Amino acid sequence: MNTKRVQLALNVTDLAAATSFYEKLFGVAPAKQRPGYANFAIADPPLKLVLFEDPHADSALNHLGVELPSTDDVSTAAARFAGVGLSHRISEQERCCHAVQHKVWVDAPDVPVGAWEFYTVLSDDPTQATACDTTTCCQTPAPDAEASGPCCN
Repeated sequence: MNTKRVQLALNVTDLAAATSFYEKLFGVAPAKQRPGYANFAIADPPLKLVLFEDPHADSALNHLGVELPSTDDVSTAAARFAGVGLSHRISEQERCCHAVQHKVWVDAPDVPVGAWEFYTVLSDDPTQATACDTTTCCQTPAPDAEASGPCCN
């Protein structure tokens, strides 16, 4: 699989404190910061760390993902998942977390949030007014869920 990095998305109670901690821990500034949201593109280890300010979240884990270089890579991953019988959903041109993305969600057993996302970022979306609605998008959207809502990266 042609991946850029693994993604770990966390719910945090205090975004400023968490951002400061992870900036010191990994030695890099956030790649993107918006109200209620920050993400880090860490080279070593190759990690996309996403923080959502959500003091009422049931879990610190928001979701897991794999960032891919292109839409072709997302399509290849979806075809592979179909070929091995994994339940999955494709979402094209999804506006999430201040970006436009192409992604495939794969259902996973025993993962608290229920699914992994394999995605590529198509463009930045600086006009998105709020952070993500992680209850409707990031935490295992239903197969018939509207794909244009806010989300994760």
